[in-house]
Amino acid sequence: MNRGKSILKLSSSLLFILAILMMIPMLVAWIYKEPIIIYKSFVYGVLLSLTLGIIFRLITYKHKAVIDLTTSMIVCTFSWVLISVIGAIPFMVGLNKSFIDALFESVSGFSTTGITVFQGLDEMSYAIIFWRSFIQWLGGLGILTFFLFVTANSEGDLWNLFRAEGHKIGSSRPVPNVYRTIKYFWGIYGAYTFIEMLILWGLGLNIFEALIHSITTLSTGGFSNHDASIAYYQIAGYENYKLIEYTILFFMFLGGINFLIHFKMIIEDKLALFRDAEARAYIKIILGSLIITLVSIMLMRGLSGSELEESIRKTLFQIVSVITTTGFGTEDIGSEFFPAVTKQIFIMLMIIGGCVGSTSGGIKVLRVLILQKLLKREVNKLAMPVHAIVPVTVDKIPIKNEELLRISSIVFGWFMLIIIGAGITAMFSDLGPFQAFSGMASAVGNIGPFYFSVAKMASLSWVIKLTFIVGMLAGRLELLPIYILISKKVWK
Repeated sequence: MNRGKSILKLSSSLLFILAILMMIPMLVAWIYKEPIIIYKSFVYGVLLSLTLGIIFRLITYKHKAVIDLTTSMIVCTFSWVLISVIGAIPFMVGLNKSFIDALFESVSGFSTTGITVFQGLDEMSYAIIFWRSFIQWLGGLGILTFFLFVTANSEGDLWNLFRAEGHKIGSSRPVPNVYRTIKYFWGIYGAYTFIEMLILWGLGLNIFEALIHSITTLSTGGFSNHDASIAYYQIAGYENYKLIEYTILFFMFLGGINFLIHFKMIIEDKLALFRDAEARAYIKIILGSLIITLVSIMLMRGLSGSELEESIRKTLFQIVSVITTTGFGTEDIGSEFFPAVTKQIFIMLMIIGGCVGSTSGGIKVLRVLILQKLLKREVNKLAMPVHAIVPVTVDKIPIKNEELLRISSIVFGWFMLIIIGAGITAMFSDLGPFQAFSGMASAVGNIGPFYFSVAKMASLSWVIKLTFIVGMLAGRLELLPIYILISKKVWK
């Protein structure tokens, strides 16, 4: 009972903040003189959020919330589901979408997955487009971290709430105080977003499009206001389309790096990026994927000097877009432009994802690096005495066996979820096995692109869409909070 009241009390504060945030798109609707139905779609969301917030607060008025790690994980999952449902209301009312499609888009937005079931984005309401992108920006560093940031509340064990949204290995923070840590991260996040917006504006995008693409780049979400994504700017004949692509590519790359590294580079050590083992591995994976693709293109169709820049730009853009799980596109990853080996690499990158502590999804580079070192240790131990102790280290820091077991269990759970989801997708559709696997890998990895069309995604059974919704939430929260929510032992 006490745990339940703690969950409701913390959720009530989050609902009040959500109600305020849902008023912002109404300002966009006013600026662009949009129809009254658009205003209503957000008013209904605000009223529902306030009503639930007041009810939860009345139920828990005299209760003092206890925030242990288990409670934090339940709060995290419960809040993400609740906010996603309320966040879907503008899509249901303003666009007349079904509940399952609206919820799918809302979860995809908040989880920064970027899979969409919506078409006709170029003609869509400005306020709806803004809300669709804004929820990705909020979800980038986490809804709960935003809640902690705006409430400026550093009392109690709130670090558990911060940890619950993504199980960072070691739970590193630059300063002892949790609020100051979150303030620094959101400050860097906001500054990068603003800088990118100014650059894109200077390159010819109008201020609205510059804002939309900057908030969905740093969040590594990938929602665009164009059906053609970033390829639109070349198709539409923008003079600076190449610079636009390079700018977005650069900021996607930044979004895939641990924000603790950003802090160190700005405050302490300009070379922190190259001193960190995970960041180095991240860069090596990107460069290795680029080299393999370029060699494959040369073997497949040759590569003249005039095509070299385009091949490098498009390939690097999609590699960074996929590994950071942003999902922007300048070229369809299933097109003939990319060799078969590159399409396989894209699947691998979907699963790996970006760095721990970044806005990216996926298993995370650090976990893959640790598992690789664990395999190497087990092979080396075959040539050593039976009782030899050989620790797994990253940056000369030993990784505890408890952490190794936790990483192994998360990765196992990750693959099992993808396999089960791919099976359900294949069972309830006419998609091939590779397409079904790519769809669920995209959902769990919070990435967006997959090897079939958006129109096909929109037409899939509600069973598949619900499976993908669970996959997107589980991937964003890194599995454990979802499992804890449905655990009988935890509630007992």
